[in-house]
Amino acid sequence: MNHQGAKAFRLTPQFELYAAVAAASLSDNFYEKADARLSRIRELIAQNEPGFVAKLAVYTREQMYLRSVPMVLAVELAKSKASEGIVTKTVSRIVQRADEITELLSYYSMANQRSGTKVLNKLSKQVQKGLAMSFNKFDEYQFAKYNRDGAIKLRDALFIIHPKPKDEAQQLLFNKIAQDTLSVPYTWETELSALGQKKFETTEARKAAFNANWQELIDSGKLGYMATLRNLRNILEAEVSADHIAKICGYLARTKSVENSKQLPIRFLAAWREIAAMKDNFYAARVMAAIEQALVTSVNNVRGFDANTRVVIACDVSGSMQKPISAKSKIMNYDIGLLLGMLLKRKCKSVIAGMFGNTWKVLNLPANNILMNVQEFYRREGEVGNATNGYLVLEDLVQRRVVADRIMMFTDCQMWNSNAANQQSAYGMIEAWKKYKQIAPGAKLYLFDLAGYGKTPLDCLKDDVFLIAGWSDKIFDVLEAIENGGSAIEKINKINLN
Repeated sequence: MNHQGAKAFRLTPQFELYAAVAAASLSDNFYEKADARLSRIRELIAQNEPGFVAKLAVYTREQMYLRSVPMVLAVELAKSKASEGIVTKTVSRIVQRADEITELLSYYSMANQRSGTKVLNKLSKQVQKGLAMSFNKFDEYQFAKYNRDGAIKLRDALFIIHPKPKDEAQQLLFNKIAQDTLSVPYTWETELSALGQKKFETTEARKAAFNANWQELIDSGKLGYMATLRNLRNILEAEVSADHIAKICGYLARTKSVENSKQLPIRFLAAWREIAAMKDNFYAARVMAAIEQALVTSVNNVRGFDANTRVVIACDVSGSMQKPISAKSKIMNYDIGLLLGMLLKRKCKSVIAGMFGNTWKVLNLPANNILMNVQEFYRREGEVGNATNGYLVLEDLVQRRVVADRIMMFTDCQMWNSNAANQQSAYGMIEAWKKYKQIAPGAKLYLFDLAGYGKTPLDCLKDDVFLIAGWSDKIFDVLEAIENGGSAIEKINKINLN
C-alpha cells in the first residue's frame, strides 16, 4: 500500500535506491521526514552490491549535479568490508568543489556518531585516500573561496588526511592552509560584504556605491553563472546601465556559458520568477527572455519525439506535491514536474498536456515559451483540486478513444482514488492502464518519480510501464536509453569507476 492506502508495487532494491537518491534533497517531504529518508537509504545501500552503490554516487554527482546524496552513498559504502578499493575512487570522483572535502568529513562524523574533539578519529582509510586525491585538484583561489568557519575547517581536514603534494608549489599551498594564511579571494561576496559594512552619508550615496559595485563586478567577468542567476533581482534593483544589462543577458544566453554552468532547470525557473515579480523595472522582460533562452540552450540535447509519436503529458499538482524541496527553497515538487513536463512538451511535435488532482484538465498552450507555460499551469493548478487521481488521465483517454503512443506522468507516484470509500478495492491506475492498453496496445507509460517514496502505482517491470526518477533534465537521457531498449539501472551500471 502507498501513503494514501491505495494498492502499490514495491521496487527492486536497485530501483528503490535509485529513486530515493535521485529525488532526494535530504529535507522533509510531505510523507517522509528527512531522517526517515536517510534511514531508508542506509538500509537500501546494505541491500545492494557495493559496485552499484558506487556507480550511483558518481551518476548522481556527475550527471544529475547533486551534491549531498553522493556523499551519503560514499560514506555509508565505506562501512562495508565488501567495498574495499571502491570507496577511494568514488570519493575522488564525487568531490568536485573544495568545500566538499569538509562537507564529506562532517557527514562522516555524523554518520559514525562521532563527537567531541575526536570527531574524525579512526577515519576510514578508503575515505582518507579519496580525499587525499581530492586535495590535489584545487588551487589557492578555490581553497580560499570555501575556507569557511565550521565544525570541521579546511586546515582540520589537511591535518587528518595528510595529502601528498604533487610538487613544491602545492606544498607551499598546503602550508598556507595549515597556517590559515590563504589569500582572501576576489569574489562578489567579499566585494559586496565590504561595501555593506561601510557607512554612507545619504541613501543616494549608498545606492550609487552599490550601482558602481555591481557594474564593476559585471565588467570584471568574475561573477559566476550561478551567482548571476541568484543576483539578477539585486542587479536590476541597483539600476545598472543598459550596457550592463546587455552584458548580463548576453552572458546568460551564451551557449558556452550555459553548458559550463551545469545548472538544474529549476535554477532558471527560480530566477525567472524573481524577475517576473518586479513591477516597475524596464529591463525585467528583457532579462526574463534571456533566462528563457538560457533554459532552452541547456536542454538542446534532449531528443523528444517527432510528429509520428503522439505524446500525453500529465503533471501531478496534488497537495502532496506542494511541498518546498528544502527549507530555504520556494520551489515545490510540482514546480519541478511542471517544468520538466513543459521541457518535454517543447521537444514533442504531437502532444497533449494537462494537469491532474481531483480531476484531469488539458491545457493547450504554445510550446515555445517554457517558463511562461509553467507559470500558467502554476496559476491554474487550483482548478483541478488536491487529490492524486492519476487514473482519471487514462480513463479520460479511454472514454474519448484517444490513442497515444507515450504517456508521461510527472508525479510523486502516490496515486489513489479520492472518489472511492475503500482504497484497497478502489478502481485505480492498475485497472485504468489495463483498460487503456485494450485501445492502445502499443502505448508505453512513463512515471517520472519526483519524490522517491519507494512504491509505484503500476508494476514497472512489465506491461510497458517504466520508472525514471530525478529533477534534472538528465532524466530525458534515461528516457532515450529506455526507448533504445535499456533502463535507468543499465545506464547507471555503465558508469566507469576508473
